[in-house]
Amino acid sequence: MRKLRNSELNRLSVDEYISVSKTPLVVVLDNIRSCNNIGSVFRTSDALLVEKVYLCGITATPPNAEIHKTALDAEKSVAWEYFEKTEDAVTQLQNEGFKVYAIEQVENSILLPDFFPDKDEKVAVVFGNEVKGVQQKVVNICNGSIEIPQFGTKHSFNVSVSAGIILWDIFGKMQATKFQIIGLFQKLKVN
Repeated sequence: MRKLRNSELNRLSVDEYISVSKTPLVVVLDNIRSCNNIGSVFRTSDALLVEKVYLCGITATPPNAEIHKTALDAEKSVAWEYFEKTEDAVTQLQNEGFKVYAIEQVENSILLPDFFPDKDEKVAVVFGNEVKGVQQKVVNICNGSIEIPQFGTKHSFNVSVSAGIILWDIFGKMQATKFQIIGLFQKLKVN
């Protein structure tokens, strides 16, 4: 096995990324204090063709050197918008036809393995502050809550880790048919 060079990965340019069709998936960051976490979410969002990132409250916005450290220019490819109040972002998304889910441990949450968006459903996910989580007033207006099952002694993941888990899972479920076709094609190619 030989590691591929970056030039062999056939990645999109920023201009190509901006013009390509996106996943109907939006990320809302509710008062995230760490610029490293924000940058990491931008980078994950870029990898999964997330439509947009909403930065709310104390969440820093680009351009920002600390965000750039982990985003590695993804803050330039992924569309973003700032809202002073997270509730305004959630309300706007709902008015645009998105179902908005808090990523939080709440009564009657949906465990991530049990969450399947409806076909053609537009989904937005809200990630909360590193210490306090998603604000209760934001949870109250969301369409539901998704919880990542955990089995150890800790009660939460780092917000950027949560974003990676949630976004990859939802992206995969939204693209399941496409992934199955790609897998079938690769099997045929090998044979």
